[in-house]
Amino acid sequence: MIAHQLLVPADNKPGRLAQVTRVLAREKINIRAITISSFGERGFFNIIVDEPKRAHKVLDQNGLEVELKEVFAVLIDDKPGGLDGLIQLLASNNVNVENAYGFVLESRIKAVFVVDVDNRKLAQQVLLEGGYKTLDAESLNAIEPFHYMKY
Repeated sequence: MIAHQLLVPADNKPGRLAQVTRVLAREKINIRAITISSFGERGFFNIIVDEPKRAHKVLDQNGLEVELKEVFAVLIDDKPGGLDGLIQLLASNNVNVENAYGFVLESRIKAVFVVDVDNRKLAQQVLLEGGYKTLDAESLNAIEPFHYMKY
């Protein structure tokens, strides 16, 4: 299953993220996960939202550079070595991880590792044969981490 992520390149200046969040908030598009990286004067935001195709459209219409990327949201065990098993499998099959981030669903039980790879077709086969479950965009949006906690 394939999930979708927005990739927004941006100048590393105050207010760039605010432009993105303003558009998404105005359109009532919910951010489910985000990473922000910078290198010198440039950087990028990786964003998982509840309506990725619509978010791509409205960000583009508002003059923001944005790419809708297909990624894998892989379920892994939340335990020491849980991520290593996945990464070793990908590496041993010559699948290059180009971008990735993760989050815990339920402590010491399950986590999600969102991964962008150089060869999606090969990665999909490797993940399937390795017994890994991936989440599609709808399933990823339905996740409610920490639902069991009182916060």
